[in-house]
Amino acid sequence: MIKLLARGLIKYGLIPLAYRLIRLYLLTVRTSVIGEEALLNHLNAGGKGIAGFWHQRFSGLLGYAHRLGKYAPSAIISQSRDGDLIAQAVTLCNVRPIRGSSSRGGREALKAILADLQLNPLAGHALDGPQGPRWVLKPGLVAIAQRSRAAVFPLYVSMDRAWALRSWDRFLIPKPFSRILICWDPPLTVPEELNEAQFEATRAKLEELMKSRQQKLDTAWRAGKGAIAHDHGQ
Repeated sequence: MIKLLARGLIKYGLIPLAYRLIRLYLLTVRTSVIGEEALLNHLNAGGKGIAGFWHQRFSGLLGYAHRLGKYAPSAIISQSRDGDLIAQAVTLCNVRPIRGSSSRGGREALKAILADLQLNPLAGHALDGPQGPRWVLKPGLVAIAQRSRAAVFPLYVSMDRAWALRSWDRFLIPKPFSRILICWDPPLTVPEELNEAQFEATRAKLEELMKSRQQKLDTAWRAGKGAIAHDHGQ
């Protein structure tokens, strides 16, 4: 049903209208942001950054991405039909889509994102997208950070109440009047020179860090214990 609706929106050019409705919907959601200062200071000082997040939490970023529009962020978007919808949606959020994925056009997308980071400071990357498995960090993030020399900024999204779709990652959509926590960790660097074993160790360590941190934030946020430094209503 969701896919049929998405294809209808694309076919009849209704993506901008749908986006406006989503923005109105997100006005009912309260979003809190912590840790953003480290990212902004890094970018304002001329550094490069890659925001890595779990695919399941993408919807929680739709009302937030425009805040980073001045840094012209890009993101790799699948070449699938679903990717067509996402590409149009992120464009409206001031994010520039680069088409390709680990399953389709992966090598070309990697070259494109590396070239883009030479000209622009910020890229977003869904760690386990576009087809999973869920909570498994694919090697793309490590490869991009290694070759671009950009710092990795782990990005987490927690929702206190959300619907879970019947997709491979149980994609979450925040419910009306729910709360969203967006949390940035300090930057991580990936060594430029890694052998195969070191590369895998780096990937696995980052996966465990981000999976554990996301789960802890979810638990604290839903219990009302999340420490909030900055609070921004959408």
